Amino acid sequence: MSRPKILVTHPLFAGVRDLLDSRFETEYWKAPQPMPRPELLERVTGKDGLVCLLSDKINDELLGRATKLRIAATVSVGYDNIDVPACTRHNVTATNTPGVLDDTTADLAWALLMAVARRVVEGDAMIRAGKWTGWEIDQFMGGDVWGKTLGIIGFGRIGQEVARRAAGFKMRILYNSRNRVTLEKEKEFHAAFVDRDTLLRESDFVSLHVPLTPETRHLIDRQAIAKMKPTAYLINTTRGPVVDEAALAEALAARQIAGAGLDVFEREPVVLPALLPMSNVVLTPHIGSGSIETRTNMGLRAAKNVVAFFDGLRPPDALNPELFEKR
Repeated sequence: MSRPKILVTHPLFAGVRDLLDSRFETEYWKAPQPMPRPELLERVTGKDGLVCLLSDKINDELLGRATKLRIAATVSVGYDNIDVPACTRHNVTATNTPGVLDDTTADLAWALLMAVARRVVEGDAMIRAGKWTGWEIDQFMGGDVWGKTLGIIGFGRIGQEVARRAAGFKMRILYNSRNRVTLEKEKEFHAAFVDRDTLLRESDFVSLHVPLTPETRHLIDRQAIAKMKPTAYLINTTRGPVVDEAALAEALAARQIAGAGLDVFEREPVVLPALLPMSNVVLTPHIGSGSIETRTNMGLRAAKNVVAFFDGLRPPDALNPELFEKR
């Protein structure tokens, strides 16, 4: 009996490859850069499954060509690269990898927060350039983190882990989310639910943790930034288009807010050129989940979704479980 054919758009890590290779006839894209769209459309033809990344758009165009495709598993918690209704129309199960990157992404949000507030990158650059002449009392004055107000927009798993880490810094925690959590959760995280305008006005740090949807695109625009304190910092580890990048660059240039830490960008991998020379923004290349352990676990979770599907089970992370209700 022939094994299902799976296309993997990145080689992933050894343990993930071992699992996939033990069950399927796998084909990997091995180049360091993302698979070009024409190549993806050609290679996915005739495949039964697809393990993909955020850079791979799964839409009607692809699904119309991949007539044998039964499952598309993205190695990410966000799935704005997948048109889930289109997958449902084509009877293709879509899955993601929730829950395995919460702590790692929260760690990166804190790394950005502390780096921009304490001007770590600027200080590092001065030393490497051989320009440091010794300690001075007014050198690289940043902002304290401890005792300040942290505003979290999007209080799901990652947002809650960011809040958990704030306890050690004796911070006041405000949050705004589509759904208010239980009073027990609020007590656990010492977090207060407020409207978004209040959060923006009162927070010293605003950290974003919402999914990218039509409603959250440019959630942080000129009007939102104008409500922030001039001493506040914006941290984005969620999706680039949640922030109006041009508006943010203008605000940073005018010192309308104190700074920003960005791990994601509106037109990845392109970064708005105006941001690049700015000293009051810390930029990282979408590494929120970037630890060996977490990226391996993400790959394994995607692979296990594919294995479950071909074992006749509903994948644990199915984004369109209604397909299985019809069975």
